[in-house]
Amino acid sequence: MSGRDVFINCPFTVDYQAHFQAIVFTVVRSGFAPRCARESDDGGEVRLDKICRIIRQCPYSVHDISKTELDADSGLPRFNMPFELGLFLGAKRFSGRSYDRRKKTLIFDRDPYRYQSYISDIAGQDIHDHKGDVDQLIRKLAAWLRDEVRDPKVPGGFAIAAEFEKFRADLPAIAADMQLQVSELTFNDLVEVIARWIPKARGT
Repeated sequence: MSGRDVFINCPFTVDYQAHFQAIVFTVVRSGFAPRCARESDDGGEVRLDKICRIIRQCPYSVHDISKTELDADSGLPRFNMPFELGLFLGAKRFSGRSYDRRKKTLIFDRDPYRYQSYISDIAGQDIHDHKGDVDQLIRKLAAWLRDEVRDPKVPGGFAIAAEFEKFRADLPAIAADMQLQVSELTFNDLVEVIARWIPKARGT
């Protein structure tokens, strides 16, 4: 837990893997600590309790509510992302702690105003679109984080997007050195690999 913990609420599906990796990379590159439900796998802890614990510890969060497609097997949409967004907004609004009332969040959808058709209760809030484009997602997230950290050493979104492209190209070899496939990397593996790759790539 730190003053720069960022709760990540997004799909964990295969088709969103590049976006998820991009969010984690941008958070780390911007000097923050990524947190998400995948950071621990304790069969003795109720999943909702784990999510609430992480939300409680994070002053920042990023939510991507863009995945509204129906599941091929059930024919139903996935509601986890809007639900966890609601938990974070509730923690900010109803907590008695001044720490929680200062929580800040960034919300993404695929297209502008699309969210009004399925979660109109958040109309009036600033929702950012990414068009499904990884680079656009990185640029908008990086700008938001940079406004919070105000660190001149943190580069802009275009630079981070270029670094992420190089990281993605290196990732299979990095995983192979760990005797893993990229698909086997856990959330904690990914965070550690990114944290090691950044200074090496920058020659620092």
